[in-house]
Amino acid sequence: MTSEKKKDYNKKYYQKNKGKVKLQAREYYQNNKEKSLIHKKTPSGRKVSRISDWRRNGVIHENYDELYEIYLNTKNCELCDVELTIDYPTTKTTKCLDHDHETGLFRNILCNSCNVKRR
Repeated sequence: MTSEKKKDYNKKYYQKNKGKVKLQAREYYQNNKEKSLIHKKTPSGRKVSRISDWRRNGVIHENYDELYEIYLNTKNCELCDVELTIDYPTTKTTKCLDHDHETGLFRNILCNSCNVKRR
């Protein structure tokens, strides 16, 4: 099945089963909440979560696994060379994946400070 046909099929299926799908997803989440939270703390869970965040935010890349490896291995901001951190809540040195908001294409791994200036 081509990706275009698959998109059409998924769209029609979602429209047909909208309420049912949401209810099933909500029930599944409620029944598996602890399992889901544990999975997010594993390396593979963090990877899946990070990549799905990028996709949801419009980042386009031909190989997300490769992009994730680049993200993990980048230690300094590609503009100001400050050492990057992974913080919550976000700080000036928090690692960010920069992308063009017009095209969605990946540009650089930057600190939050440089990323905000670049928008």
